[in-house]
Amino acid sequence: MDRLAGHLGCVGDEVASDTDVSASVDDQLIAESVRYSSIDAGLFDLQELDVLYDDAAAALWTFMRPAGRPSFSPAMLQDFQQWQRLIHSSFGAGKVPLRYMVLGSRAPNVFCYGGDLDLFQKLIRAGDRRGLEQYGHRCVEILHRNMRGLDLPLLTIGLVQGAALGGGFEAVLSFDYIIAERGATFGLPEVLFGLFPGMGAHAILSRKLGTAMADRLIGSNRTYTAEEMYDLGIVHELAEAGEGLAYCREFIRKAERRHAGLVNARRAMRLTHPIELAELTRIVDLWADAALKVTESDLKIMKRLTRAQDRVVQNAA
Repeated sequence: MDRLAGHLGCVGDEVASDTDVSASVDDQLIAESVRYSSIDAGLFDLQELDVLYDDAAAALWTFMRPAGRPSFSPAMLQDFQQWQRLIHSSFGAGKVPLRYMVLGSRAPNVFCYGGDLDLFQKLIRAGDRRGLEQYGHRCVEILHRNMRGLDLPLLTIGLVQGAALGGGFEAVLSFDYIIAERGATFGLPEVLFGLFPGMGAHAILSRKLGTAMADRLIGSNRTYTAEEMYDLGIVHELAEAGEGLAYCREFIRKAERRHAGLVNARRAMRLTHPIELAELTRIVDLWADAALKVTESDLKIMKRLTRAQDRVVQNAA
């Protein structure tokens, strides 16, 4: 998929045929050129995010394309910060329309493994609480802006194809809708190495499921199937394996006539169960304190988990 294909109104391999082009093609192309000039070109030139705009659906499709292990490395976080800034500046009233925003992943069989475990080990061994805190604050600031839909009248969709673990699970929880393929998995493995998920799981899951069920998920160290997450109400839609993209397109098509109602329903939900950034940052601070108390045995488990994730990625390549 070409990274600039969205400028042609294409998603995936679906390219407009000659019959779809009007007779006034020159006027149309000129009008579109003027229209798209307000989209900052930097949005389509990020290092670890592929971004495409489909003008027919007013949808922005974004796919994580990590340089290494599919986790939230500092480079990936920097891209997400840029991504959010450029979306907010390029779309909205009087600008290019944006009604849907989809996030998926190009990593085979992995949505995201979450936090940068290599970085965590280095910061913990160095006793660098400030570094841990800064990393966590960046994560929850991105998550909180996404929970607000970047303050734009749009619906956000997380497309999970593969494993969404740790911070990857927390990240996808910030979307209005989660579409998961059968075979996708979800989990919060932090308790395995003496930590807890510090980037949103407690705040979001306790609102969605209640504190007892949230505590069960967070403390279980279990991997949950997409079907189990659907039964809990975390996953909103189930797609057959390999059909997630097509399902997303159909979901957007069906949602179009109800778009205004769905957007405002999500806003109402946020009003009834508000999550403030201050709450998220306080949890990060607790997480940073806890990280400095993990044992050498915990760090070894973290290292083994990192190697296991690397093997999964290498075998899938």
